[in-house]
Amino acid sequence: MVLAVDIGNTNIVIGAFDADGFLFTERLSTAHLSTELEYTVLVKTVLELNCLQHTAFAGCILSSVVPPVTQTLRKALLRTVGLDPMIVGAGIKTGLKIQIDNPAALGSDRVADAVAAAHYYSRPVITVDMGTATTVSVVDSDNIFRGGLIIPGVRVALDSLSSRASQLPEISLDPPKSIIAVNTVDCMKSGIIYSTAAAIDGIAARIEEELGAPCTVVATGGNAPKIIPFCKRKIIHDERLLLKGLMLIYQKNT
Repeated sequence: MVLAVDIGNTNIVIGAFDADGFLFTERLSTAHLSTELEYTVLVKTVLELNCLQHTAFAGCILSSVVPPVTQTLRKALLRTVGLDPMIVGAGIKTGLKIQIDNPAALGSDRVADAVAAAHYYSRPVITVDMGTATTVSVVDSDNIFRGGLIIPGVRVALDSLSSRASQLPEISLDPPKSIIAVNTVDCMKSGIIYSTAAAIDGIAARIEEELGAPCTVVATGGNAPKIIPFCKRKIIHDERLLLKGLMLIYQKNT
């Protein structure tokens, strides 16, 4: 059994997999100032809640886009399961041909998403990871990672709108009753949700134009379930896409 951990700007996702697939997936808040001990307690609690012993793991893999937390959580994993995690980064085998200006600068989350999408879905494939930022990545029919886009995340856009306009409140991201809203709160919800959905539809269409071929679109990330139902094109929602990518990367490197 292998423990897989992804550190994002907002959330840390933890999962465990064996030969039959994933056993659990849990989501924690990313605390930039938490200590090694605090993360050790959190990881230990997650394993206990899922009825798993720390001695049950034969391996561990870690991806991160938050460098200050990477080493802290690495030490916590070493302390909890007694294993030094494989860290996704330069030198790790992915199976992809990465054709961008600086492959070493590519976020490990985008790498994992692309590896899983290219493996489990038909190519060309577009991944849309809707976290703190919404990242869009493209793998073509030849399994080449072509690059992508990074746009403000749903929550970031909403929080920015609330903080910069004194009369606009902070709100939850629940779907509005209709696109044409009749009060301030629903106007904000409608604006963020439908504009993001339209952006994803439009970006996917333009990528297809540039590639000259229809693409599979796969969405993941904490905000995906709130946006994807409002897109007009077919988009596959795979909440475990990133962890599946980590599983494949681990298998390629062991």
